[in-house]
Amino acid sequence: MGATVIVVFLVIVYIIKKTIIIVPEQSVFIKERLGVLNGVLKSGFYFMIPFVDQIRYRQNLKEQTIDIDPQVCITKDNVSVEVDGVLYLKVIDGEKASYGIDNFMLATTQLAQTTLRSEIGKLIFDNLLSERDEINGRVVSNIDRATDPWGIKVTRYEIRNITPPKQILIEMENQMKSERERRAEITISQGEKESRVNHSVGERQESINISEGEKIRLVNEADGRAQEITLISNATAKGLQLISEAISKKGGKEAVSLQITQEYLDALGHILKTSKTTVVPETLANIGGVFEGLSKITTKIPQVGE
Repeated sequence: MGATVIVVFLVIVYIIKKTIIIVPEQSVFIKERLGVLNGVLKSGFYFMIPFVDQIRYRQNLKEQTIDIDPQVCITKDNVSVEVDGVLYLKVIDGEKASYGIDNFMLATTQLAQTTLRSEIGKLIFDNLLSERDEINGRVVSNIDRATDPWGIKVTRYEIRNITPPKQILIEMENQMKSERERRAEITISQGEKESRVNHSVGERQESINISEGEKIRLVNEADGRAQEITLISNATAKGLQLISEAISKKGGKEAVSLQITQEYLDALGHILKTSKTTVVPETLANIGGVFEGLSKITTKIPQVGE
């Protein structure tokens, strides 16, 4: 009796479970009635006919990620690289995802791998890293078109790692090293060039400054000499004018004659004092002759004995 009650209870629970269906948010259930599609159940509460209706497929509408395992791809210049990535997709049409293909996750993964190999084969190795974003975009575009009949929307694809062969890595490191050395040499040479240019410009400016200074000095000296000559000539003219005025006055000629005689005697005395060889007239009469010559100019003969 007790076992029968338990069995009846379990049957009732099973029937209730088959009768009441709760579809969670961001999910769709595919209902079949006697093996035929009867409807797509979105999130909510539903009643079903036990043993007649059944849930055949449960699809998750959230965005899902698929790890694309590493695979060897050959570039256009025959370089083998190992590439892996991550694919992002979501179910748009639960009915197509259920009946359009048996396993859309596996199919999408295989399609992503073949598409990636095809895109990498179009590029040379040197452009592979620089065009990573373009590769991702083309892979997404191609997969999205191919999975449209399956009710799948591929949102994005990201290449995770690109691993070239060890020999290629060594060559890349050597190339980077040589490039750094080349840039360093260029920087040093440019610095030396700028230094020489700055030095030559400095020397040129120094020469210009010296020549300008010399020019200004010569101009100043010339101006000084010109002013000196002007002052001397003005003073000489003024002196001659004063002498002329003095001579024209009474007693002026006698004064001039006396001044000339005095200067002659002073000059003669200086010669006799400083000269090692003394030359004197043989007779005093000759001295008188000298004064007579002077008297023709001065009109006055000084007395020798005085």
